[in-house]
Amino acid sequence: MAHLIRHKLTNKLTNAAHAVSNKSQAKVSGVFARLGFQAATDEEGVGFAECDDLDYDYRRGMQMDVLQAGGEGGEGGEGGPEDGDSHYQRDGPGPGPGPGPQALKTAGSQDEDKPKITSWEAGWNVTNAIQGMFVLGLPYAILHGGYLGLFLIIFAAVVCCYTGKILIACLYEENEDGVKVRVRDSYVDVANACCAPRFPALGGHVVNVAQIIELVMTCILYVVVSGNLMYNSFPGLPVSQKAWSVVAAAALLPCAFLKNLKAVSKFSLLCTLAHFVINVLVIAYCLSRAREWAWEKVKFYIDVKKFPISIGIIVFSYTSQIFLPSLEGNMQKPGEFRCMMDWTHIAACVLKGLFALVAYLTWADTTKEVITDNLPSAIRAVVNLFLVAKALLSYPLPFFAAVEVLEKSLFRDGGRASFPDCYGPGGRLKSWGLGLRVALVVFTLLMAVFVPHFALLMGLTGSLTGAGLCFLLPSLFHLKLQWRNLLWHHVFFDVAIFVIGGICAISGLIHSIEGLVEAFRYNIHD
Repeated sequence: MAHLIRHKLTNKLTNAAHAVSNKSQAKVSGVFARLGFQAATDEEGVGFAECDDLDYDYRRGMQMDVLQAGGEGGEGGEGGPEDGDSHYQRDGPGPGPGPGPQALKTAGSQDEDKPKITSWEAGWNVTNAIQGMFVLGLPYAILHGGYLGLFLIIFAAVVCCYTGKILIACLYEENEDGVKVRVRDSYVDVANACCAPRFPALGGHVVNVAQIIELVMTCILYVVVSGNLMYNSFPGLPVSQKAWSVVAAAALLPCAFLKNLKAVSKFSLLCTLAHFVINVLVIAYCLSRAREWAWEKVKFYIDVKKFPISIGIIVFSYTSQIFLPSLEGNMQKPGEFRCMMDWTHIAACVLKGLFALVAYLTWADTTKEVITDNLPSAIRAVVNLFLVAKALLSYPLPFFAAVEVLEKSLFRDGGRASFPDCYGPGGRLKSWGLGLRVALVVFTLLMAVFVPHFALLMGLTGSLTGAGLCFLLPSLFHLKLQWRNLLWHHVFFDVAIFVIGGICAISGLIHSIEGLVEAFRYNIHD
């Protein structure tokens, strides 16, 4: 009897100590959360990231911790996670068993309704993005940077591959079993998590604006390039560049009916094939003049005034972070994402470096901003036709990503949406959803026709949004959300990338503004 009484007293004292410890831990977590840091415990961290209104969620999570502590202090000490687990849904029944991984997806996710893509198809999409039209300007970067330009091509590939991986890492949190669970769906969700609880929606608004500017400006660029190339390929026809841009936009109208990345992947495959043909034609011509290559022209020097423009060209050519969360979320095997990022960026680095060096060795000091302008007129016409095909096939990916951002921010944000959902039963696209997509195509056409000095404006936009989305924000978010899991070299890489990205952004911004002022002052036309 005495042994039984002593055992019960010991249990009660132990349970009381656990309750006090958990309540103190909850209060300390609350202090850190209000200062902008993550909660101290894994359970609070998962609950903190599960829902979109993070400030509200945190207060509910604190209540769950108190309930859990009370349950553990009950008779017998059997109140565990079942009594007060912090894994809950905003509109759910309250405390109860933690949901499975599928229940952790944020509101508005429609992954089950969309066809999944393989890692190869995801790789084609990334390759299409980082082997874009700007690869034709890489020899110009060697002209003003020499061997430093080649180094920058390699350096940008490594950094952009790394920031893409850490951005995806910010979508995951470890649950109480140490298993990583995808608790965020987009770049916006990551930004909101970093700004919570004081400003739970600020980060999402900033990222949304930056993403839309970047994606829409990329679409406009493809329309402008298509019109310009067609005009230069057939100068004898009585068709202006603006008219060719209208023709290109008309060909792009079917993009308004795209519903998933499965169709976009097919366009990306065709675009990559067109890009391969272009590279083969240009490199074949350069190899035919290999005896005339000017190796002595490649030096260790930079043009201080023009090299920042080259930096913008190289960095923008690797931009893919804005749609990586969507790609990874639509993959059949998300675990293969890191491997896919490695081989796509290694291949891009090798191909871009060889292309830039061979082209520069062929034309040396006469290298132009777009390398196809150096080709003889007969070859130039053929290459330009392939370039137009590549531009038109490249358009759907940024267009689809821009539509997805607009739909999620304005039409599918739960009860806070400004407009009704774009999709009906069975994923059917409603009339206003189709109208939004058609309006976006028309807007890219109008901007391509009426905005002068587009190249300088694109450089200005790239310096603000490109460096921010690819360098600054991923490293900052990684430090904020994954701080407890980072080793010292991860912290060093993130800080170094943030500093270098800031320098590139400021330098590119200043030189782009100077170029715009000069263009307007002397009435220079693109």
